Amino acid sequence: MRKIVLAASAALMALSGTAMAQTMVITQDPTVTNSTVVMPGQVRTYVMEQQVESVPYEGDVLVGRVLPDTVEVRPVQGYDNYGYTVVNERRVIVDPQTHTVIQVLE
Repeated sequence: MRKIVLAASAALMALSGTAMAQTMVITQDPTVTNSTVVMPGQVRTYVMEQQVESVPYEGDVLVGRVLPDTVEVRPVQGYDNYGYTVVNERRVIVDPQTHTVIQVLE
């Protein structure tokens, strides 16, 4: 009986860790070492739910790339440090002050 209780406790702890992991998104810029961004999962969810027209952009859309001022960056409701846009049919999360791409969503 004791082994069953311990096994059940271990399983519940593992599941709760998985649930907590879904509330944060961690991105790492592959081109820059030691560049990690921890972002609330709600930001990604919000951006994926929005219906926005894509803006054409010359060049690759990459993490760390600064988008020109002509690309409209929309605010993420409830999160002032994050903005978003859709460029070349790809949703991107952007720093609204610098227009720097934080994450490209797939």
